[in-house]
Amino acid sequence: MPITGPDSGCLNVEVQRPEGELPTVLVVAVALVDADSRVLMAQRPEGKPMAGLWEFPGGKVGPGELPETALIRELKEELGIDITESCLAPIAFASHCYDDFHLLMPLYVCRVWKGTVTAQEGQKLKWVRPVRIADLPLPPADVPLVAILRDLL
Repeated sequence: MPITGPDSGCLNVEVQRPEGELPTVLVVAVALVDADSRVLMAQRPEGKPMAGLWEFPGGKVGPGELPETALIRELKEELGIDITESCLAPIAFASHCYDDFHLLMPLYVCRVWKGTVTAQEGQKLKWVRPVRIADLPLPPADVPLVAILRDLL
């Protein structure tokens, strides 16, 4: 039975998938906000899907891992900084269907961390004013989060 509805982005029209067949991938992200109210953005490196696009730092949540624990781990691995769970404030989430998976991504804000933000995996980093984030090429899942973050900050 074909699925119909206003959100055709979740359907591959060539292959009608029953609802729920797309695997859900849980990814966690953070808007690191510095003392000048700028947000850290990371560019996806060559060789990865969506290379060249700018995103909020973060990564996949492992099996049995809490989103906050995954984010703390990812920020240590990717940026060389230490944060505590109490410094993370959830503000929004993205729910987006890509061709082969459904992405669910909570977004946190963090204003306090230990260490100096340093690209640990060769990615480019830049501090961006919230009103300028939308000027960057972003993954589709990140786009709706920008207005929420801009209005919050």
